[in-house]
Amino acid sequence: MVIWRGEKAFAVINLFPYTGGHCLVAPYDHLGQLGDLDSQTMTEIMEMLRDLQAVLEKGLCAEGFNIGINLGRCAGAGLPGHLHAHIVPRWGGDTNFMPVFGEVRVIPEFLETTYNRILKTADELGMGGRYNIAKD
Repeated sequence: MVIWRGEKAFAVINLFPYTGGHCLVAPYDHLGQLGDLDSQTMTEIMEMLRDLQAVLEKGLCAEGFNIGINLGRCAGAGLPGHLHAHIVPRWGGDTNFMPVFGEVRVIPEFLETTYNRILKTADELGMGGRYNIAKD
């Protein structure tokens, strides 16, 4: 579920989200460390995170965000050697007992519905000219 394609990086909705609207931004190149990124790639990743924050705030009414990068397996990187940034929308009271006792996360809508809301909001905010808005 690709959201945007830039020149050096792309944004996708996470298929295994922590919360609804959890997205990832990654470079096209398989790079494992921040020091491996050239300035253009680093800038594009940060701009996509900035723009996704605006989209998720407006489209999903997110009240806060966790934004981060896990480097190395011991830090939680699911794909060591391929850097990617997470942007996780948050809402007051969005944690509950399900992950602790049920080992399951509760997401309030289907991923495809969230994906379509993100694309629609990005279009409403005029971000079609900045990135290639995905339609696949």
